[in-house]
Formats: sequence, C-alpha cells, structure tokens
Amino acid sequence: MDGPPTIEDFEEVGFNPFTAAKELGGERELTDPFTELARLRAINPVYVGDLKANFGLPTDLTQVEQRQVWILGYKEARQVLLDPVNYSAEAYRSSVGIYFGPRAISIMDDPEHGKVRKVLQHVFGPRAIARWNEKMIPRTIHGLIDQFEGKGAVDLVDAFTLRFPFHFIHELMDLPDEHRDIFHKLAFGQLMITFDEKHGMEAVGKIRDYVTALIAWRRAHPQPHDFITELATTEVQGETLEEEVIISFFRQLMNAGGETSYNGFSNLMVALLTHPEQWALLLTDRSLVPAAIDEALRWEPPVCQALRTPVNPVEIAGVEIRPGDLIGFSLSAINRDPDMIERPDDFDIRRGTRKHAAFSMGSHICIGQHLARIEMAAALNALLDRLPRLRLDPDHPRPEISGFMLRGPEKIRVRFD
Repeated sequence: MDGPPTIEDFEEVGFNPFTAAKELGGERELTDPFTELARLRAINPVYVGDLKANFGLPTDLTQVEQRQVWILGYKEARQVLLDPVNYSAEAYRSSVGIYFGPRAISIMDDPEHGKVRKVLQHVFGPRAIARWNEKMIPRTIHGLIDQFEGKGAVDLVDAFTLRFPFHFIHELMDLPDEHRDIFHKLAFGQLMITFDEKHGMEAVGKIRDYVTALIAWRRAHPQPHDFITELATTEVQGETLEEEVIISFFRQLMNAGGETSYNGFSNLMVALLTHPEQWALLLTDRSLVPAAIDEALRWEPPVCQALRTPVNPVEIAGVEIRPGDLIGFSLSAINRDPDMIERPDDFDIRRGTRKHAAFSMGSHICIGQHLARIEMAAALNALLDRLPRLRLDPDHPRPEISGFMLRGPEKIRVRFD
C-alpha cells in the first residue's frame, strides 16, 4: 500500500442506515415497551417465544433458526449473567459473529475471554481514561457547544448528543476527516443484518476491509500515542491480542462506545428535560450527576438486549432451556423489575443506586462502562455550566424515546438563553 487506506461508502450513496434502522425494523413507533413487558413479567419472568414478534416487529434474521427464551426479571437475569460456567456467550455467534467478526470478545467464553479482557482493560484503564478526560473529551464537548451556544434554540440530538461520542472515537482512532462520516455509517450499518441482509453485509465487508488496512498502515507507520498501534502492541502478563481480535474490536468500537454513549446521553437529557425539577436539582447539587446518569441508564437503557445459551439443560422459573436455545435478556424489563427497585417507572435521580443491568452484569459487563460514565458526566456538567436555562422548546413536539434493541430519541428540540 503506497498511502493510507481509503474507505468506500454504500453503493447506494444516499442510503441512511440511521433512519432505515427504525423504519425498516419497524421500531419507530415502539415508544412504550414497558407496559407490555410488565404484563408479561407478571405472568412469568421467563417468556418463551419471539419477543419482537409479540410487539408486532419483524423477526431478527439472525435468530430465525433458534428457540427463543427471554429473561424479564432481575433475579433471573443475575442467575444467568453471573454464571459464565453454565451459560455461554456463544449465543452471539450468529449475530455479533457476523457483524463484528468471529473473534469479537462478546462471543468468547473463559479462559480466552479473561485473557483478552485483561489486555483491553489495560488499554481502557484509569490512566488512559484520565488522560483522555484531561484534554480530548472536554475539547470535543466544548467545541460542539461553541458552535450552537449563541443560537438560542437547537435540536440537541443533531447539534450535540449524536456528535460528541463519535467525534471522540474519531479522535481516538485518528481517522482522517474525510473518512469519519462514512466510517460511522458503515459501522452502524453492520447491525442491519438483523433485518436488511443486503445493506448489512455490504457494511460488514467494507468496514472489515477498511479496518484491516488501517491497522496494517498504522503498524507500518507508527505514531506516538497512536491508540490503534498501542492496542496492537500492548502486552499484559505475556498476552497480546491476535490480529483478528484487534480487527473485531475496532469494528465494534463505534457501536459499543459511540451508540451506547449517544443513546444513553440522549435518554438522560430527555429524562431531565421532561422532569425539569430534576434538572433544577442538578443545578444546585452537582454531586447528583453520577446518580442522574445511573438512573437514566436504568430508566431507559440505550442497549436493551444481551444473549446467552446454556451449556447443559437447565430450568428457570419453570421453563426448560436446552443448549442451543437462545436466552435473550430484555434489559428494559429487567431494569424496571419492581422486585429490584421501588417505583420502577419513575425517574428519580435521588435514588443513589447503581442497581441496574444497562451495562450487563458479570464477567461480560461492558469494558467501556467507566469511559461512558465519564463522557456523559463531562457532557452533562458542560451543559449545566454553559446552558443552565436549557429547557424543552414548547413550539415543537416533546421528544420521544423509541426502539427495541437500541432506544433513543430522534430529536430533542430545546431553547436556552
């Protein structure tokens, strides 16, 4: 290769995976899954069948061959997710294994999972996060606010919440400016294999080829503090990451890091602005910021699904489950289980608890959870500092959070002065 790799857009250049995901996936109208999930959970915390079909949504194309069993209760979720010996992450093979690659850490079981996770945790450790939070994260956040602070009214999603997590990852990966929008489109487009195989597989192929070439180029042209090179060369207790694991990680980073922070922070802002008394609480007591973030993650988790399969036949809540069956976890239902928390449908930042499953649980808990919390805290504090009179714009419809697997609002129209 004579120069840095180039990236190819979708052949159908105007194709927008972000809007197509909710339009073709049928999830745009699903604003309240909680009432039905509560009804099902009251019957049995384990639901047998296609949960998406129960909501009138098309079947996930990666799951049509498997018997599905969905966990809706917090106690039952802990029973499975905290037991990696008897429940395997191989359940992700037909989905994550395709759109992020067969060597994605999400699919691995121990002992391999533990070895790979140690290396990734070293790269995402406190020292690295502190370094990013010193300059890169604040620069990204305040640079975006600078662009709209003087306007008085804006769509907060388009101007801010959609942008800062992805801008940070673009900076972290040091992607050329001209590649960033296409990289974002393709990274998200990989998820579309669940309902649009043609565009999904096109995105899978193009993002795989680009990331593979990008890693090879950076290794041949190393730069100081280059995150891609650092990940490729980091060694922990004699363990380094194999090439396919690194490629899979970067194919997943935009979705696991960007989408989680984007939807998570968007949901937090919807929660606070539709409960203005709680925005006012934060203005007077910044110590509540971490609690507000965790309450929003519990109340409206941005990623609402996890998967496992049993290693041996098991029975949960009277339901027999066999190896090869797909155990799905509805995090939306689990996080609002009244056996876990009182008044589960209320948004209340004074709860002061991290008791939720928004980042999953157990050995596979999200590697980037600490980074996500720091990003969200930095963004929230910046808005509180610079736009204390932020409020919903009464001339526009109130924002609505929608979706099944990924939940977030399309717009948050606000005013400020």
